[in-house]
Amino acid sequence: QVQLVESGGGLVQPGGSLRLSCTASGNIFSINTWGWHRQAPGEQRELVAAIIGGGMPNYADSVKGRFTISRDNAKNTVYLQMDVLRPEDTAVYYCNAEITVLVPAGHSYDYWGQGTQVTVSS
Repeated sequence: QVQLVESGGGLVQPGGSLRLSCTASGNIFSINTWGWHRQAPGEQRELVAAIIGGGMPNYADSVKGRFTISRDNAKNTVYLQMDVLRPEDTAVYYCNAEITVLVPAGHSYDYWGQGTQVTVSS
């Protein structure tokens, strides 16, 4: 069993900042890929940022220069630092990870967090 638990969402004024965290726990051998996605009401879920292996982070064009994804391997945690927030960033944010589990050995699966609400409004 693997769990992803997110935290850090909330209400912030336009131009403000928030930092989201997502920690994985349980039957983990390695975390291969981390991603943050978001879904606004009436919209499809979209990828915001991702780290694949030890490579460079990827960002959606709409958040480049404002959001930063980072990982702490020792803590099995990924962060999303969100700066210069805009009303259009309002959404439920989900973390996602591709994880190789301990048991059964050699198997990898996708896992999702429960989501955390981010609201940008004055």
